[in-house]
Amino acid sequence: MSFQILHIDACPNWAEAGNRVREAMQSLGSADVEITFRQLTSTTDAMHVPFAGSPTILLDGEDLFPGPEPTSELACRVYATPSGLAGLPTVEQIAEAVKSHEH
Repeated sequence: MSFQILHIDACPNWAEAGNRVREAMQSLGSADVEITFRQLTSTTDAMHVPFAGSPTILLDGEDLFPGPEPTSELACRVYATPSGLAGLPTVEQIAEAVKSHEH
């Protein structure tokens, strides 16, 4: 199981996305998880990956939160969370998405 966080320089949430993935995986009993970060710097970069805004969290190459159509626009992503729209999903949402992905 490998995670990749696709991000752009203009959206600062990518580092915290990595922290939340680590925390979610620890809560699921998987402390040793590989997380890589990939900064997209052009629309061409974004066209070649399943990017839906920054940060996009991929699990084994698939968007952990499918829904928005992939985009080549270098834009920030908004997630629906229990407390409203936010720049990141909660740790609990990440853990639930990982559990759903495994089935």
